[in-house]
Amino acid sequence: MGITSPLQVSISLPNPASTIHLSDLICSLPHPLLFRCRSEPRTASMQAHQSLFLRLSRRSYRSFLNTPPTSRPEYIPNQVTAAYYAQRHRFTTTTPRLYAKETTNMSQEFKLKTEKPVTELKNGDKIEVEVEGVEDGKILLAKVNDEYRALGPRCTHYGAPLVKGVITGDGRITCPWHGACFNTKTGDIENAPALDPITSFPVLIKNGQAYISGTVDKIKAGSRTPDVRCKPNTAAPKILIVGGGSGAVGAIESLRGSGYKGEITVVSKEPYYPIDRTKLSKALLTDLNKLQWRDADFYKEAGVNFITDDEVTDVDFKSKKAKTKKHGDISYDNIILATGGTPRRLPLPGFDLKNVFVLRDVNNAKEINAALDGYKGKKVGVVGSSFIGLEIANCLQGKGAQVTVIGQETMPFEKIMGPQVGGVFKRIAEKAGVKFYMDAQIEKATPSASDSSKAGAIVLKDGTSIPVDAIVLAVGVGPATDYVKDDSLKRDDKSFEVDNNFAIKGLKNAYAIGDIATYPYYGPGAGEKGSLVRIEHWNVAQNSGRQLGRYLATGNAPTAFTPIFWSALGVQLRYCGSTYNGFDDIIIQGNMDENKFVAYYTKGDEVVAVATMQKDPIMTQAAELMRRDMIPTKTQIKEGIDLLQIPVPAHVREVEA
Repeated sequence: MGITSPLQVSISLPNPASTIHLSDLICSLPHPLLFRCRSEPRTASMQAHQSLFLRLSRRSYRSFLNTPPTSRPEYIPNQVTAAYYAQRHRFTTTTPRLYAKETTNMSQEFKLKTEKPVTELKNGDKIEVEVEGVEDGKILLAKVNDEYRALGPRCTHYGAPLVKGVITGDGRITCPWHGACFNTKTGDIENAPALDPITSFPVLIKNGQAYISGTVDKIKAGSRTPDVRCKPNTAAPKILIVGGGSGAVGAIESLRGSGYKGEITVVSKEPYYPIDRTKLSKALLTDLNKLQWRDADFYKEAGVNFITDDEVTDVDFKSKKAKTKKHGDISYDNIILATGGTPRRLPLPGFDLKNVFVLRDVNNAKEINAALDGYKGKKVGVVGSSFIGLEIANCLQGKGAQVTVIGQETMPFEKIMGPQVGGVFKRIAEKAGVKFYMDAQIEKATPSASDSSKAGAIVLKDGTSIPVDAIVLAVGVGPATDYVKDDSLKRDDKSFEVDNNFAIKGLKNAYAIGDIATYPYYGPGAGEKGSLVRIEHWNVAQNSGRQLGRYLATGNAPTAFTPIFWSALGVQLRYCGSTYNGFDDIIIQGNMDENKFVAYYTKGDEVVAVATMQKDPIMTQAAELMRRDMIPTKTQIKEGIDLLQIPVPAHVREVEA
């Protein structure tokens, strides 16, 4: 295997006043080694000879080629000393001594192991292949718009195999599990929830075989941390982000990734950097090493002034200043409100006792874990049959606790998912040991006989008493907007109405994203003029942040995205679209008893949402079709149309300014 690029060497001259001429240095082989002179101060003669070529000796070159590719040496010269003689065209120098440093970081050409000629691939086809000469090295090879593209094979969110994803006409691949999107040419992020891009490699086709150019380390990594390093320009507009959740993460990474060079300040009430909050209800994790998306060094290199363990208490939108508890007033040019939700509590007797918990942050998870030390045999009452409620119940039951779920609906999340799908999740949870009291009304919590400061039972209005060692409330969240004192800026639910650019109605240079934003939705079921919706999805918050960050950095209007949701309840649920405006029918395809089905939620003849279990990548395909106003109708679904056979073109639904 030959060398495809010059090797670069730096040579230091011991005497700053020395000059050196290299034009006479010629050896016998054709591979060039870039030769640079470096000394301070440099003379005109040195500058004139800044970049000349020195050829390796035949022996060194052959030795290099005979070295196995995975441990090919990187040649590093010893320092060259030079003496300048009177005659300008001559010099003497010690011969550079070359020694080998074993490395896997040199760019090489690698053959991809394919069963048939890659020329048989059609646009939209993709295969996961092994890389010859790289142990456990795999690449996703795809054909997109008549180009071959090679990428890291796994989604950087939770490791889903991208070979099962969806390639669209606009040149991106969407994860089959949670909707993360990557540019197939560059590997860059195009949609939440993944943060790290995947690796990409140049592809060369020879005699029907595919080769890539790259390094062993890059192939094995499959992903890369985005380069958002920035030394902020103090003369540029300053951005203040209030909140440190999913929306803030999306905004920060999109701002820097889109080239924004101004100052960014973040104020978060949580004493840590942004976490993957979805892992709290699914696993009650408290280890920040497993929860935090990024560390302090990342934000420091990105030039982000990230203030933790503080909160904004008031915002003066006229003077563009935010008041904080610990850091005084912070001025801004643009402000992004991304404070998320506040867990609701029950205004009933006994629900203010010590062992009644909500779950929103790491501290809440620590409190629950401490109260249920050992878990085994501990009785837990989960109030609320929401997704969060059932995820908590599933998690605690798996840890050995005895869990009882108390819900007002006849089936879990009946209003959102319908009784059929809700019944599937109830059955899965019951099989794991969770008990249910549905269509129930709570009267109070009574104190424990052994400790009156703690609840000992939940009492229903029909007189049923459910003994508990702890209670976890999962009855929803409300927009966390109390720090904005002017209620005239808020809707009845305390959220902010925003436009397509996420600008808050009635304000200038102020934006809101995530749980606190009611935004225009133009997807299925929204009508021609769209609908105002507030969707409490982790993915919606991060995608909103990404769209807003790009808009503030470049002025480019946000592009359409489809709300995506997922839940871990023993079997993974995938969901896209929105039933915010309701649905009147559900079409079920598959076997619900085996937890393997697709549910199409319809309103009239329009499919407004799709939920799946063990049917990847139908949800992802549906989300991409919704983004293009191409989701089939209820009639077409009943007639048996196959979503996966519908090509996904490049165009997307336009979002008006």
